[in-house]
Amino acid sequence: MVTIRKFAVVAALVVLVLIAAVFSFANPSTLPIDIGFMRFESVPVTIALAFAFGFGWLFGIGCAGLALLRMARERRQIRRDLRFAEAELSSLRSMPLNDAN
Repeated sequence: MVTIRKFAVVAALVVLVLIAAVFSFANPSTLPIDIGFMRFESVPVTIALAFAFGFGWLFGIGCAGLALLRMARERRQIRRDLRFAEAELSSLRSMPLNDAN
């Protein structure tokens, strides 16, 4: 099962590289890029798209990481509240009943 998965991953990577190569050969033009504080005069379209994809991927990983950290913090807080509630419940259960007269 693992070898089939490895083969599928390698095959997908090969297909992606082939698609990128075809795209690169089909679009040999360059374009100017202005990022606010710097201007690049002639950047190949494929390089520009690769950098945009890479920055988007890093941004997505960062956002997902922040969401995971937020959920972990909330989980710790909920566990702490649960421990306090369980301790209070056990102390209330161990108290003697005074209204049984």
